[in-house]
Amino acid sequence: MGTTKSEEFTVRDNKIAGYAKALAHPARIAILQVLLKSKACMCGDIVDELPLSQSTVSQHLKELKAAGLIKGNIEGTSVCYCINEKEWENAKHYLNGLFDSFQTSGNLCC
Repeated sequence: MGTTKSEEFTVRDNKIAGYAKALAHPARIAILQVLLKSKACMCGDIVDELPLSQSTVSQHLKELKAAGLIKGNIEGTSVCYCINEKEWENAKHYLNGLFDSFQTSGNLCC
């Protein structure tokens, strides 16, 4: 996270920020939806599903993989991607925890 002093924040805060960064582009959401729909590893088919070039899809896959949300295996000359189930559950836990921590009291300041 560079000069944002990420070490000053909790592991939880940094994990949530990492997931949020990975989810912060509609192309990445579309890629995740393709992988979720397929329920299997996809090799090369992702580009056929999206209105993006191979290089653009590769960059987005790299970000999703860096966040741990997907995993990839090299098979011959292609890389197959799928949802990383363990990290997906971790992301769900952290993000749900953030949203669930809000409790309406009826006295909102704004």
